[in-house]
Amino acid sequence: MEDVLDVYHAPYDPQFPLICMDESNKQLVGEVHAPITPAPGRGKILDHEYVRNGVAEIFLEVEPLTGRRHVVITEHRTRKDWAYFIKGMLDERYPQATKVRLVMDNLNTHSAASLYETFQPEEARRLARRLEIHYTPKHGSWLNIAEIELSALNSQCLDRRIPDINLMKTEVAAWQRDRNNRLAPIDWRFTTENARIKLKRLYPNLSLIQDTRFEPRLPPFRGRAATRRRRPCFPR
Repeated sequence: MEDVLDVYHAPYDPQFPLICMDESNKQLVGEVHAPITPAPGRGKILDHEYVRNGVAEIFLEVEPLTGRRHVVITEHRTRKDWAYFIKGMLDERYPQATKVRLVMDNLNTHSAASLYETFQPEEARRLARRLEIHYTPKHGSWLNIAEIELSALNSQCLDRRIPDINLMKTEVAAWQRDRNNRLAPIDWRFTTENARIKLKRLYPNLSLIQDTRFEPRLPPFRGRAATRRRRPCFPR
């Protein structure tokens, strides 16, 4: 946790940009009956019945200090999908960067192994060398700033029925252009000092840890035979 927080408060360096990455999905839902044309001043009336058209996967990256974000919509969530997303980030969106400081959660596909599974070893190694990965801790995905952007995407763009992936790509691209044109950076204020106070329960309490070197030693156990009482001996 403190590793991620320290990265968030490092000064901006275009050669080592900070990128937060996360992924999600959206169920594609179509209409069975056409919506009823609304009256003036009324909302569109939708039938409760719908048809499922599969699931679209969302890969999102955001640079908190500059307010830039990029979203890719795919049909699957595999190691190869993640690897191609990372390659596009490094070679197309940040080609000038020496190394990208990448914050993400520790999913099974989020590793250099996905690069080697997708590309030739030379290419996979070239991409891996340009990554400085910082994983969020288990049950600590709230530390990933990309979740803030995913929440904004879901509430501002994907909060309705979308029947197919092509329409979803068009809608998400328009949302992305609007967000990037505003260049709204994300001001993360939670620091390591805050964590040590507010999340004190997550840190080990060293005062309760006993030093076993000074524990008193118990006498060795002699066994049952050694502690048996002797019977009194009487003369015959």
